Amino acid sequence: MARQLPTRMVAKVWGRDVLPAPFAAPAGERIGEIWFEPPPEVPQVLVKYLFTSEKLSVQVHPSDDTAIAGEAGKEECWLVLDAEPDARLAIGFEREVTSEEIAAAAQDGTIEALLTWHPARPGDLFYLPAGTVHAIGPGLSLVEVQQTSETTFRLYDYGRPRELHLERALAVAEGAPYAATHRRSIANGQVLVDGPHFRLDRIEGAPDAATLAAYPEALLVLPLAGEVTARDGSAQAGAGECLVAHGLSSLDFSAAGVTLLTRAA
Repeated sequence: MARQLPTRMVAKVWGRDVLPAPFAAPAGERIGEIWFEPPPEVPQVLVKYLFTSEKLSVQVHPSDDTAIAGEAGKEECWLVLDAEPDARLAIGFEREVTSEEIAAAAQDGTIEALLTWHPARPGDLFYLPAGTVHAIGPGLSLVEVQQTSETTFRLYDYGRPRELHLERALAVAEGAPYAATHRRSIANGQVLVDGPHFRLDRIEGAPDAATLAAYPEALLVLPLAGEVTARDGSAQAGAGECLVAHGLSSLDFSAAGVTLLTRAA
C-alpha cells in the first residue's frame, strides 16, 4: 500500500510569487515553502521544497541533546535543485569564534561577514548538523530533508520585525567552520545522506538491489522527474508530489525519472 501526501504551501516574506513548474503560487502570495506533512509511518522525517527571493534569517537549531522542554532537535540537509549564478548558502564560520563574538556580531549586524558563504550549484548537497549557524541566500530552489522539528533560533533577521532568540541560539551554536565532509554532490553517488536521523538517496530510473535492501520498510518517495506508482495501484506521484510507501519493493519505477528516497535512520 502507498498513498500520496497532502501538499502544504506556506507563504514567506522571502518566498516567490512565481514558482518553478510544476508549482504555481496563489495570486498575491509569496510562497517560500512547500512541504508534506510527516505521516504516521515516518513521523521523524519532514520533506520540503524551499524557494527564495531574499535572504533567510541567520539561525541555528538544537540537537536532541541540547534541546530543552518544549523543543525538538533538528538536523537537516539541502539539495540544490536550481540556483541563480550568484546564489550562496551561509554555513558555519570563516574561523573559530566565541559565543561573545557571535552575540556582538548578531547585535550589530556584522554576523553575515563572520559566516562562510558557499556558492550553491544544482546538484550540491549540504548536510547541517544541529548547532550549525546558517542562512539561505536568494535565488535558490532547494529540497530540504530534516528531522521533524520547527525549533529555530534566529540570531539576525536583517531588520525584519520578527522575534530573535539570542540566548537560546548562543546556548546551542557551534562557533566553528563548516566541515567539508558534510558537503557532497549528486556526482559522488546516489547515497546523499546516511546519518544518525535519516537516510536520503537520489536515484535515476529503477532502484538497484542495494537500494531496495536499504529501504525494506516505510519511506517517503519524492519524484523530481517522471512518475512512481504503487504496484497494487493504490497511489502514484509525479514531480511536486510525495508518496509514503511500505517498502521500496512495493513501488513500480517503470515511468520514473529522478526520484528522492528518504526514511528514518
